[in-house]
Amino acid sequence: MRAARYLVRRLRHSVLLFVAISVLAFAISQLAPGTFLDEMRLNRQMSAQTIDSLRVQYGLDRPLPVRYLRWLASVATGEFGYSLAYNMPVSKLLWARMQNTLLLGTTAMLIGWALAVPLGIWAAFRPRSWVDRSSSAVSTLLLGTPELALAMLFMLGAAHFGILPTGGMTSSHSQQTRWLAIADVVRHLVMPSVVLALASAPILLRHVRAAMLEAWNSPFVQAAKGHGVGNNRLLLRHALPVAANPLISLFGLSLAGLISGSFLIEVITGWPGLGPLFINAVFARDLHVVIAVVMVFSVLLVLANLAGDLLLYAADPRVRAEC
Repeated sequence: MRAARYLVRRLRHSVLLFVAISVLAFAISQLAPGTFLDEMRLNRQMSAQTIDSLRVQYGLDRPLPVRYLRWLASVATGEFGYSLAYNMPVSKLLWARMQNTLLLGTTAMLIGWALAVPLGIWAAFRPRSWVDRSSSAVSTLLLGTPELALAMLFMLGAAHFGILPTGGMTSSHSQQTRWLAIADVVRHLVMPSVVLALASAPILLRHVRAAMLEAWNSPFVQAAKGHGVGNNRLLLRHALPVAANPLISLFGLSLAGLISGSFLIEVITGWPGLGPLFINAVFARDLHVVIAVVMVFSVLLVLANLAGDLLLYAADPRVRAEC
């Protein structure tokens, strides 16, 4: 029951947050000069009467509160408004793009944690060793390298050696079996996911090392070491559970950060996620698509943080006692 109450309270706060974000995003988007129909006025084949009729048809002549309520009604039906540029409900555009963004962000997160956890544990277990010094130097170098430069470097290497595709999600081959199509997507996924992982891994590595070092040097671990407990048992049974709490919280933040941080990488590498859709919608003044992408990113961020909090709730009895 306590877990259910905790979840209900978090969901209630999340719903209020979503409403506030939607109001803010809708208001800011409406303050932008011009609309999609204003671009059509430059086309001499479009008459002013046709443009005015389209404005009435899509409700652009209504006051801002009325347009917001109509948008909320479309959200309730699952359409998230109507895209004037693509001439279809926004939901049909979002689903496939959101899947691609989640695929890229989740893959990058798994790669980043797979690199950071063993290196961070080893660096804490053997401080000032060559592994610790090497990982610290590499992480410092990666932290000082912008994601744009890192992505361009990988794209240059892919173009020079021809091992991996330089962009996109699939090749132009029309006839492929299912497994060949999956392998093709995996080949295109390698470069952007590795770039994202290398951009996030240094921060994860430093947090893992700091958490493990604090747990390893704690008094109860030193006391157990004095009683002859082996290092492997100390690491697995005592130090890791203590270091897990901050790492669980970091897990939710890293997932949220990678989903939102994939925006730039998607645009550079041509990955068909939410990032390029958002950029195209901004230039086309397709406001419902802009608002929908902002809301999707907000929902993904909140859900990622909620997943981290629920994992922390399940792992730490002190958190359950406070709730």
